[in-house]
Amino acid sequence: MLALVYNEILKVVRKKRFYVVLAILAVLIPVFTYAQYKTTVEQQKRLGTKDWRTIVQQEIVDLQNRLTSARLTDEWRRLLKIRLQQRQYYLDHDINPFAPGGVTFARVFLERSASLFVPLLVVVVAADMVSGEHTGGTIKLLLTRPVRRWKILLSKYLALLLFVSLIIAATVLLAYLISGLVFGYSGWTMPVLTGFQIVGETVRTDRVHVLPQGLYLLMQAGLVWYATVIVATLSFLLSVLLRSTAAAMGTMLSALIAGVILTEMVSSWQTAKYLFVVNLQLTDYLAGNAPPIEGMTLPFSLAVLGVWGAAALLAAFWVFTRQDMLT
Repeated sequence: MLALVYNEILKVVRKKRFYVVLAILAVLIPVFTYAQYKTTVEQQKRLGTKDWRTIVQQEIVDLQNRLTSARLTDEWRRLLKIRLQQRQYYLDHDINPFAPGGVTFARVFLERSASLFVPLLVVVVAADMVSGEHTGGTIKLLLTRPVRRWKILLSKYLALLLFVSLIIAATVLLAYLISGLVFGYSGWTMPVLTGFQIVGETVRTDRVHVLPQGLYLLMQAGLVWYATVIVATLSFLLSVLLRSTAAAMGTMLSALIAGVILTEMVSSWQTAKYLFVVNLQLTDYLAGNAPPIEGMTLPFSLAVLGVWGAAALLAAFWVFTRQDMLT
């Protein structure tokens, strides 16, 4: 099995798709870093201070002013009230939620890219794992080897899990190293609050506790890894079913983009919480953000994603071991 996995790793490396992912990260992260730097400078210039307390107080005032608007929908009003209560809690406990540093940038970047950007990077590799054999015409040669089909597919999936892990690690590492050139490399022990519980429009703080930002980032990366593995598994199934890398990639990209749009619109559609795309933003539970549909919890989202992933993996093995691959 180790030899099979090693062979699959070599295939991915030779196709240079993983290098394309790294190149995308190396190009876009500096752009996001510069944008964050300009935003910070403009905010400090507008307020005339670098004191984070003044900045948080101004954000609270802005949120209060927005809540007075009669044009706000009930859902947006609820989200703004939750954000206001959380910002007030940070201020009351003298904890800076915006402390500059490479670790802070990596944490925020990973949180904001968890449901779309990082999964899109993984799809680039996952959609080609099996369909690439059909496109390249190597599927016949692969199946003539004296190895059971399920072992061949398992080796591909294990190699895929390795590259998912490498993509997550590369995202965090590059975000930290590149942004650190601008914001500095401190912040590993900076306190971050977690444990906020959302009940309607109220934020419960009885379970709130402080974590060092380094540990928080590690927990965040674990949640992103889990969600991304599910996306990779579904892409893996499409790669088996469609036999075309372009078709598999296009289908998964459409689902992910549609999921981002859907997440903003499904607050009153209760059954939508069983869709995998609505449950990808697992880091929201860690940060204390409101879920897309009221009542959703971290264990629920983990279970829903787990069912989708298990079903997709079983379907991929069932199809691959039974369909005629030579036609």
